[in-house]
Amino acid sequence: MAWSWRYEKEGGAVLEGEDLPAETFPSRGDAESWLGEEWRDLAEAGVEQVSLLEDERVQYTMSLGEG
Repeated sequence: MAWSWRYEKEGGAVLEGEDLPAETFPSRGDAESWLGEEWRDLAEAGVEQVSLLEDERVQYTMSLGEG
């Protein structure tokens, strides 16, 4: 199993770009810890929400907004 984040605009439009990290993680906890450290940088890069993927399956989606 591989865990990763999909970067999105509000509403689910997928963002892709060389400036966005393409990290994969061995566990859900590792992925969530990484996001806890990086979410501000992602938000500054225009990411509005993220979806946690286990392989290709969405586990959950959450906003990076502060509200």
